[in-house]
Amino acid sequence: MNGDYVIRQVRVDDWLAVKELRLAALRDPMAPVAFLESYEQARAQPDEFWKDRTARCAEGGQNRQFVAEGPLGDWAGTVTVLVEEPGMEDFTGQRIEQRQAHIVGVFVCEERRGGTVAPDLFRAAVGWALAEEGVSRVRLLVHEDNSRAEAFYRKAGFERTRVVGDEYEMEYRPAA
Repeated sequence: MNGDYVIRQVRVDDWLAVKELRLAALRDPMAPVAFLESYEQARAQPDEFWKDRTARCAEGGQNRQFVAEGPLGDWAGTVTVLVEEPGMEDFTGQRIEQRQAHIVGVFVCEERRGGTVAPDLFRAAVGWALAEEGVSRVRLLVHEDNSRAEAFYRKAGFERTRVVGDEYEMEYRPAA
């Protein structure tokens, strides 16, 4: 809970709100270093794309998208957790060695930054990931030019583990 915001998992019928929040994220000045797609690419996608994308990360599936939802249905932020299986390759071409969770798609609306929306979203995402059977590692990637995001991830318990191109892989390592 974040003041009036509730952290929850997306539902299949949330696809239009998922689309709207993603498009807002892609208009952020840091979007070119934070996301793998552009606003123009995402905006051009048909509704079926957004319905499928939402369904893949909705309640009951292998992956999860969390949102901070206000009392009027407004969304202040989001984070998505992808479960990666041993033997598969991630989007960088790296082989996955163990069942792990990968945090992606992190975005908080500018007017909600600096408060508790992002920490609350991360608590929910990391908690869900570590509760999944066999998941013992949670990671994310942050661009070397996104120091604001990296500083937040450090506060949330993530530490750099390696360099992947122009990004740092960070792993969740809570303080003892």
